[in-house]
Amino acid sequence: MAERFDKAEMAVSPNQRPSQSTTDILRTLIGFSTVSRDSNMDLINWVHDYLASYGVTCRLSYNAEKTKANIFATIGEGSGGIALSGHTDVVPVDGQNWSTDPFKLIETDGRFYGRGTSDMKGFIAVVLSKVPAMVKAPLKEPIHLAFSFDEEVGCLGVRHLLDDIKESGIKPRGCIIGEPTSMKTIIGHKSGSVYTCKVNGLEVHSSLAPQGVNSIEFAAMMVLKIREIGLRLKETEKRHDGYEVPYSTMQTGVIEGGYASNIVPAECSFRFDIRSLPWTNPEEIVTELRTYAEEFILPEMREIHPNAAIEIVRKGGVPGFAIAEDAELTRYVQRVALSNTPPGYVTFGSEAGLFQEINIPAVICGPGSISQAHKADEFIDLTQLAACEAFIDRLIVTPFMTI
Repeated sequence: MAERFDKAEMAVSPNQRPSQSTTDILRTLIGFSTVSRDSNMDLINWVHDYLASYGVTCRLSYNAEKTKANIFATIGEGSGGIALSGHTDVVPVDGQNWSTDPFKLIETDGRFYGRGTSDMKGFIAVVLSKVPAMVKAPLKEPIHLAFSFDEEVGCLGVRHLLDDIKESGIKPRGCIIGEPTSMKTIIGHKSGSVYTCKVNGLEVHSSLAPQGVNSIEFAAMMVLKIREIGLRLKETEKRHDGYEVPYSTMQTGVIEGGYASNIVPAECSFRFDIRSLPWTNPEEIVTELRTYAEEFILPEMREIHPNAAIEIVRKGGVPGFAIAEDAELTRYVQRVALSNTPPGYVTFGSEAGLFQEINIPAVICGPGSISQAHKADEFIDLTQLAACEAFIDRLIVTPFMTI
């Protein structure tokens, strides 16, 4: 059985370190502050010029404002091939107590520190450092590079990239997402969906509270219903023991409402998320919430205020992904990784499910640990980058078609 994986370390000799090429490229990539709220064009332009210097043609796909772009490149001839995919954006450093400049690569005690070292510019740097070897190699099938924007805010950018490659007729036979897994093969993660619930009541002075409709109180009833459903999933849903939390979960993360303690609030909104296993449809859960609101909450609200309303809107999400442990791509990645450890599952989301939605099988495997991501003093062990370099070296000489 595939096993759960969160932050295992790959055993690599302590004296191993990445090549100077990977180090120099990673230093450059870290220097671009590609926080999701900002443009990533400086990084994309640098990567475009770097690839062009080796004769590699690139395709760019943009957001509506053309302030951000994905880059897709193909090395080699023919159809099929393997795509190596990573996101260029990073999470903010605001409010974090960094010991170093987060946008400057610092080496200390066998580690590289900097925002994105682990998630996931380390992987991108390794892939780019191997472009000269890819170009020179007698490839039997192409290697595709797919670097996206806005993964950290809902996997938004890769959707444009996938639309572009569909229109171009390019179809890799498989994709390796280089999220930080300590170079372990990952074959599944839950879906993640985010919703906003807006409750509209009737504002009155608090001394006349029975004449108003308190949106916060009725929102609280909805929050308690979410908790009730979450507890039911914990008790009754079919388990998936590959995951640390082996059932689907729901939780309320943000709530806003009211202006003063002496005003019955007319408006309240909150956000909740659902992390679901493949056999649980989050939309069915939301339908249950809407039915509960219509049958048990709104009638009471509308006795006082006929225009009272409760609206649940999906704000975004990331599809889950799953691939068989004995799938062709899984076996290929295991072979290239020289791994005898069973593939596993992760708690975080990725772009893998979006590749699968257009019939490109995906597996997650990359350097670094997710436990270091998104926090102050993010780092990656040098040995992890060296292991990833060896992985890409073997991938170049191991065509997917031979598996």
